[in-house]
Amino acid sequence: MAAALPVGRLSRCVWLLAAYIVPAVTAWILLGLLVSVLPLRAAALTLIVVYGLFYGPLEVAGRARPAPPGSRWQVPSGWVLSVSRWRKTVIWGSMLGPGFATRNPYAGFWLLPLAVAAVGDLRSGVLLAAAIGVAHAAGRALALMRSVRMVNETDYLQSVLTRMYWRAFDGYALLAVAGVSVMEWVYRL
Repeated sequence: MAAALPVGRLSRCVWLLAAYIVPAVTAWILLGLLVSVLPLRAAALTLIVVYGLFYGPLEVAGRARPAPPGSRWQVPSGWVLSVSRWRKTVIWGSMLGPGFATRNPYAGFWLLPLAVAAVGDLRSGVLLAAAIGVAHAAGRALALMRSVRMVNETDYLQSVLTRMYWRAFDGYALLAVAGVSVMEWVYRL
């Protein structure tokens, strides 16, 4: 996948970022509009606490089971075979940028829609959703640009160690967000 991407020059990097960020921001803003107009704040805070307390310790311990909610779906090869590099970029960006349709290896991702729902007002919910869309898509696109420049098959062990580090970090973040949500509940009562 990475070898076929149009990366290298500044214009290509900007194109790659745009191909990931624009669909992601659009999808996340739509989610923000949907969950912000519904009275979901109390339910979202409760689910954040339950989700964080369940998956946080599992992520910190490096346990993969039970797997967090998500999809194992990936972009079908038929969608990107025999198409231009630019079209491949748009397809990958549209599917990978928002993060909903494809596999996310960390449980923390699915806390993000709950966080948007927990905001409780339309303007702030949409702004948070847009920020999440930009951050998620930019992270994926920048990681891809980094991978294209630093391809080295002998670094498998390093990639496993890095994944373990980020899984633990994800677990601590889940626990911290669950704690903040409990404090929000106490403060609001």
